[in-house]
Amino acid sequence: MLGSGARAAATKALETFANPNAGRDYVIRMEIPEFTCLCPKTGQPDFATLHLEYVPDAKCVELKSLKLYIWSFRNEGRFHEAVTNEILDDLVAATRPRFMRLTAEFLVRGGIYTTVEADYRRKGWTAPARVDLGQPQAD
Repeated sequence: MLGSGARAAATKALETFANPNAGRDYVIRMEIPEFTCLCPKTGQPDFATLHLEYVPDAKCVELKSLKLYIWSFRNEGRFHEAVTNEILDDLVAATRPRFMRLTAEFLVRGGIYTTVEADYRRKGWTAPARVDLGQPQAD
């Protein structure tokens, strides 16, 4: 029967797992298209796509716990700027990455689209130079 299965509850608890390649700088990118919270002024729902990218150190965020964490904002009133920074702070506290960026692209409210981008960079860490592979040459 539809809806009769066990449901996971939204929670603020973020789980992590050991980075399987902690000796290497590499980027993990996640797109979270179903973020919702409430406008603290009107109580109307706000919808956003979250783009998370980070260079892990010893720990990576576990996906199911991230999903449940994101769901926990569904009925909470938050300003776009505040919720983006709160999520970034919580993810940084849980994983202690070398670098993390969270970009929140909110759908239109009052005729205005809002995008909030927040970064964390561990003190002393610099990104390695990106390798330019160029364009393939025609024969």
